[in-house]
Amino acid sequence: MRLSGKVAVVTGGGAGIGKGIALRLAEEGADIIIADVDEATAQETAAKIEALERRALVIRTDVSRKDQLEAMVQQAGQLGRIDILVNNAGIENITPLLDISEAEWDRVLTINLKGVFLCSQVVAAAMIADQKGGKIINIGSIAGVMPPRREPHYAASKGGTHILTKQLALELAPYKINVNAVAPGIIRNGLSTHQSLKDPERAKQIEQAIPLERAGTPRDIANAVVFLASDEADYITGVVLPVDGGVLIAGLG
Repeated sequence: MRLSGKVAVVTGGGAGIGKGIALRLAEEGADIIIADVDEATAQETAAKIEALERRALVIRTDVSRKDQLEAMVQQAGQLGRIDILVNNAGIENITPLLDISEAEWDRVLTINLKGVFLCSQVVAAAMIADQKGGKIINIGSIAGVMPPRREPHYAASKGGTHILTKQLALELAPYKINVNAVAPGIIRNGLSTHQSLKDPERAKQIEQAIPLERAGTPRDIANAVVFLASDEADYITGVVLPVDGGVLIAGLG
């Protein structure tokens, strides 16, 4: 197991891609802290992690609140030092530009981008204090590379996450903290169970247009996260890795 003895924090780890990441990290030997606002789904995921004979701790956490993140790090000490942080928590609203309220814009950017900044800041400080390095993996999106229609706030938040990843990688490199991002493409059971996949006929058309001829799964994203969290990726930092079945190279965003 590639992550035996490690402790990982997964924000938004109760459902969707976050759940897939939490379970996959546990399969590779990590103990998992699920930091999520939805305690019910987080507890269900924790039970599955414990069934894999790994430790799991659920901490109700709003990633937009620095005080809650600081409390989360303190409670995480029950499992040991944090070796891995996966900034997965996020929301996706599909709204045309002219219909987006200021409040909606602020909420998307606050959770998706400010949350990544705050969580990285708080956890990195703990990693630096331990003087043992660490791995931070941010979940971006191909929307941050090739923005879709009707999601300017989501695209901006993910584009910001990508450049923040690179900046954090530079700033944290002296402390042996690797910072990378994974940019999911069209994922079934992802953040919003991709809206365009809800209609079977439309889903079939979309999947046929993807070079690998299928939508992705949370496990596809989780496999990339496991690699970036492992010792195999010790010489990789500041990278945004698309996991999209070829959507970007086909210009389908």
